Amino acid sequence: MGFRLGIVGLPNVGKSTLFNALTRTAAAQAANFPFCTIEPNVGEVAVPDARLDKLAAIAGSKQIVPTRMTFVDIAGLVKGASRGEGLGNQFLANIREVDAIAHVLRCFEDGDITHVEGRIDPVADADTIETELMLADLESVEKRLANITRKVRGGDKEAVQQERLLKAAQAALEEGRPARTVSIDAEDARAWKNLQLLTAKPVLFVCNVAEADAASGNDHTARVAAMAAQQGNAHVVISARIEEEISQLEPDEARLFLEEMGLHEAGLDRLIRAGYDLLHLETYFTVGPKEARAWTIRQGTSAPRAAGVIHGDFERGFIRAETIAYEDFVNLGGEQGAREAGKMRAEGKGYVVRDGDVMHFLFNT
Repeated sequence: MGFRLGIVGLPNVGKSTLFNALTRTAAAQAANFPFCTIEPNVGEVAVPDARLDKLAAIAGSKQIVPTRMTFVDIAGLVKGASRGEGLGNQFLANIREVDAIAHVLRCFEDGDITHVEGRIDPVADADTIETELMLADLESVEKRLANITRKVRGGDKEAVQQERLLKAAQAALEEGRPARTVSIDAEDARAWKNLQLLTAKPVLFVCNVAEADAASGNDHTARVAAMAAQQGNAHVVISARIEEEISQLEPDEARLFLEEMGLHEAGLDRLIRAGYDLLHLETYFTVGPKEARAWTIRQGTSAPRAAGVIHGDFERGFIRAETIAYEDFVNLGGEQGAREAGKMRAEGKGYVVRDGDVMHFLFNT
C-alpha cells in the first residue's frame, strides 16, 4: 500500500518540473505557459529507505523491492476554477482521486517566468487554491443536501447520518474554514471519507525555491511556515531545479552535488517523509534469501490487516506473525540470531504492527 499525492498549484509555480524530477521522467512537459499539463500525469517512485538495504545485506537477499508512492501532477488551477474557469472542472475531478494534496507554492523570484497573478506571494497563492476548493465543496454539499431530503424525511439512517455530516461541513465552509477542520467521531469516519470533500484531504505545502535558497529557505518560505503552523499543516522547502538536476545523476554524483549545495538529503526524501507523516503511514519488512521487501501500512494496523497488504489470503487465513524488531534483526545479525536471543515474537490477531517490524506470516490456505 502506498498513497496518491496530488501535486497542485497555480500555473508556473514549478509543479511539472518537480513532478519530472520526482518520477525521473519527462512525461509532464514543463513549459512557461499556463496549462502545459493538460491531463493528470501519474508516476510511481520507489520510497528510499536505508533500512531495507541493510536488511537485504544481512539476509543476503538477491532482490530489493522498495515500497512505492504515486505522484499525480494535476493541471494548474486558476481563480474561478470552482465555476469552471480554465481547466477547473477537470482539476476538481482529478483532485478527488488523490489521498492528500501537495500545494506547490512559488517562493522564488524570476523575471523570465511569468506568474499568472503578476506577483510573487505564496500565501496569497495558497489562499486562492483553498478558496476555490472550498467554493467547490460548498456547491457540492448544497446539492447533496437537496438530493437526500426525501430519504431523510423517510427516516433512512444512512441519509440521516449523511445530512448531519454535510451540515457540519457546510457550517465550516460558510465560516471560511476547510472541511478538514471539522471534528469527526470514529463511527462517522467512513461516511465522512465517502463524502469526498476536497478540503477534507490532508495538505502539505511545498515551497519551491531557487537553488541558492534550498538549504536555508527565504522570506517567502518563512511566511509559508508561519501559515502552515497556524493551520496545523506541514511544509517542506524544495528546489525543483535541484531535484531535476540530481535526478539525472548517478547516486554517488548526486550525493556530492547535494553536499556542494549544503544539503543533507534530496528533496524527494523530505517530501516522502512529510507525506508519510501527513497520512500516518509506516513501513514493515519481509526479508529472506530471495528478496527483501518493504510494505506500507497505516499506523495502528493490525497484523492480519498488514498481512492482507501482501495478499488477501494472508489476512483471511491468518494464524500468527513471527515478528522481529528492526534493531534486533540488525544488531543480532539476522533472523537466526534474533531467534536464538529470544527476540523473535509470535504475535496474534490483536497485535498492532510497528514501524520497522520484520515479519513472517503463517496462515491457513
